[in-house]
Amino acid sequence: MSHFIIAAAQITCLAGNIDVNLKHHAHVVALAAKQQVKLLIFPELSLTGYEPELARKLGITLQDPRLETLRNQAKTHDMTIVIGAPLCCSDGDALFIGAIVFSPDGTLYSYTKQHLHGAEEAFFTAGQGGPLLPLGNKTLGLAICADIGVPSHPQFAADNGADIYGAGVLISKPSYDKESAMMRCYAEKHAMTVIMANHCAPTGGWIPAGKSAIWSELGHEIVVAPANQDALAIATLTPQGWKGHVELVSYQGI
Repeated sequence: MSHFIIAAAQITCLAGNIDVNLKHHAHVVALAAKQQVKLLIFPELSLTGYEPELARKLGITLQDPRLETLRNQAKTHDMTIVIGAPLCCSDGDALFIGAIVFSPDGTLYSYTKQHLHGAEEAFFTAGQGGPLLPLGNKTLGLAICADIGVPSHPQFAADNGADIYGAGVLISKPSYDKESAMMRCYAEKHAMTVIMANHCAPTGGWIPAGKSAIWSELGHEIVVAPANQDALAIATLTPQGWKGHVELVSYQGI
């Protein structure tokens, strides 16, 4: 039996600087590839930082040529990569909090956040979610931050065959205990492996908690990242069960 390896990418995002953030994403993907990761999930709006007031001028589409590096990495490393970005409709004014999925066959998919939070409604349109995605013999359902606060959201994913539920989030320190406990409960209730990729440095006026984590389908915590360091939280499914470890990330030399 070959090992199945998944990870949450916990990174620092520079406000509005897509070019630098893309370099950091590509660097983290390369580190994940060395660990043979097959699914890598980044935090909410990881490509721009959580910057609603800047999002309109930063909005991108799936056709943006700057995405080609990550698309090629997904193919080269046989990895599904999920990043966060403000997504524009090519034929309209709507702007969404989105996730871009780079699949190993080169196809790009989008997921748009269905449940907006607070001031987000002034800048974004509520989205329609996105497709469930195959990962070998497993199926991935996606979420973005406030989506996880609506119990029908993971319920829908589970009812439609998801056995992995992955969320890019921005969770602050005061909210972390409640929201991480909620994610653990979803894992246990729906028998899904649950991945939560959080920010670890200030963004958009928020102080994130870090501590990105992965829970097993039994609701057991497999791995949790540090609070204030860029890191990969990695979970490996072996014949003996899940094993977790953390790889710290440095950007020196890139």
